[in-house]
Amino acid sequence: MSRAARAFTIVVLALLGVACGGSSGSPPRVASKSTEVDLAKTTTPESAAQRGESQGAWARPTTGGATSRDVPVDAGDAVWGAGDAPVTVVVFTDFQCPFCSRAHPRVEQLMREYGPQKLRVVFKHNPLPFHQDAVPAALAAQAVYELSGPAAFFAYVDLLFRGQAQLSDANLLAWAEEVGVDRSSLLRVAASREVRAKIDADVALAKAAGLSGTPAFLINGSRLVGAQPYEEFKQRVDGELAAVGAMKGVARGEVYAARVAENFKKPEPDEAPRAKAPAPPDTTVWKVPTGKSPSIGPADALVTIVEFSDYQCPFCKRGQATVDELLRRYAGKVRVVWKHQPLPFHQRAMPAAVLAMEARAQRGDKGFWEATKLLFRSAPNLEDDDLLAIAREMKLNEARVKAALAKESHKTAIQADMDLADDVTARGTPTFYVNGRKLSGAQPLEKFQELIDEQLGVAEAMVRGGTPAARLYGELIKDGRAGEPLELAKTTPSVGKGNPSKGAAKAAVTVQLFSDFQCPFCSRVLPTVAQVEKQYAGRVRIVWRNLPLSFHREARPAAMAAMEAHAQQGDAGFWKMHEILFANQRSLDRAALEGYAKKAGLDMRKFRAALDQDAHESAIKADEAAAKAAGVDGTPAFVINGYHVSGAQPFGKLKKVIDRALEDAKLGRKPGP
Repeated sequence: MSRAARAFTIVVLALLGVACGGSSGSPPRVASKSTEVDLAKTTTPESAAQRGESQGAWARPTTGGATSRDVPVDAGDAVWGAGDAPVTVVVFTDFQCPFCSRAHPRVEQLMREYGPQKLRVVFKHNPLPFHQDAVPAALAAQAVYELSGPAAFFAYVDLLFRGQAQLSDANLLAWAEEVGVDRSSLLRVAASREVRAKIDADVALAKAAGLSGTPAFLINGSRLVGAQPYEEFKQRVDGELAAVGAMKGVARGEVYAARVAENFKKPEPDEAPRAKAPAPPDTTVWKVPTGKSPSIGPADALVTIVEFSDYQCPFCKRGQATVDELLRRYAGKVRVVWKHQPLPFHQRAMPAAVLAMEARAQRGDKGFWEATKLLFRSAPNLEDDDLLAIAREMKLNEARVKAALAKESHKTAIQADMDLADDVTARGTPTFYVNGRKLSGAQPLEKFQELIDEQLGVAEAMVRGGTPAARLYGELIKDGRAGEPLELAKTTPSVGKGNPSKGAAKAAVTVQLFSDFQCPFCSRVLPTVAQVEKQYAGRVRIVWRNLPLSFHREARPAAMAAMEAHAQQGDAGFWKMHEILFANQRSLDRAALEGYAKKAGLDMRKFRAALDQDAHESAIKADEAAAKAAGVDGTPAFVINGYHVSGAQPFGKLKKVIDRALEDAKLGRKPGP
């Protein structure tokens, strides 16, 4: 994790009073999470920033705007729409709440359908206490608003909801940069008392309004709770428009206060929130093969626990103590199988995993588990010197250990575990599968005991029924869920001569990459694309598609420059300019682009004319239309022979889709989930 990411954690912990001299408590995280963003969670075809810029709908509310004593709208609120719009939707949300993520596109659909003169959307925070990542996300979002206004705020909200499963500190900082807010400013403002006071005020308002859950909406003061169908939102808005239309003698700027006075009902003082029935346990069985991974406990144990873990993750360290206790209490009945999942922002997790696998190579599973014990004891100190000290303590061949660390000798096996983690949606660490049943995070011992005892009963019954103990685990998971179905693109855009590409034109698989030269995640995915080219040489063709996001001011001129390079020098010229632009992603102004064009050997007279006259605008717009038709709404994104992959995904994710596409091509089969 970067210093900036650590600093953001410190800011949040200090504000919550659990670190830096505050009262004791647990850090606001239940599991470390991947920093790779998954952009597949939104269903809207354009970003909030694009909507705002095209409609001029962003505004900072003022004390003279339409407000209400019961449901106030003030200068701290991010607002879309006219201040005197006849209908105001006040949204109370939590960035970690999956139902808020589900409701977000419906609010955006209202914005598109009614426009800023009829509808105003006001954003308020209500991070729920059991969502450990919600407060940091709210602080970061409010800081973005304070620094860059509502357009940047709503663009940031889009990113938060798209990447909801990965609300890590590193992502909060990276997404802020993507909407134009630098890290140091974000940290400074997020730490301010004013931002925390704003979050607290919103939470207090939600409580006063009787809104104990999220999402919740006050539509001109009328309460609507939950991720309701779009038709319900539309019916409420249409009803308010009709009511406002029937009002006589009320100035437009006074409509909101009048309608809130009519609609808003304060909860009774003794009104208690209804107790919710506990959620039923997740009984999904996942098909998690053990393969040849390190294990401890008898191979014919009645219960198999497959553990996805990361040596640098503090929650894995805590969870391992629980695993050790389970092995002691259920001796002979439980087997634990280790799977590696070194998270990308834990820079020392991969070297630690390599050491553990080298210990296994030299001394078998016994050596692996000894190394695991020593690695967790040493964590977070996992530099090379620390790893070599562990090797010496174990009396391993130090020369072989050094060679393994230098060459990452066991990375193929580790990557296979990471690919499996992706297949079975083990997105954070630690994640456990108890006879295929999933437990996420460093759960208390009692949670494991409850599930293990249940599974012992199931296994014992199967043995009595004639199933050999050695075949139990395979029988239990054979019909289990094998992973998420692949996502299909809405359409597969056709590729023409005007699209820059590399690889065989008649390759079995075409990977269309929708990208933005200013997008940090697009830069991050480049090594993965290079790995695809290398591993699938002759079988895969890479096609570039321009998708410059509107809040990246320099992305469109950069796309224009790259397309002019293509016009002058063909595919080779495009990819050369592509490499230069991404290498200089933070410097893409006009003067810089001209410098890169000279470096690439372009005709400068033609280059300047192309940029002055937007010569390649039609090609860029064609790519944008192709993206919309395919259902692509963020960058980077891939359309792979009809399959859609969103975000800067690891190689394993792309490999899975490419392998399926190759199989489809071989069998003459259409893409399918």
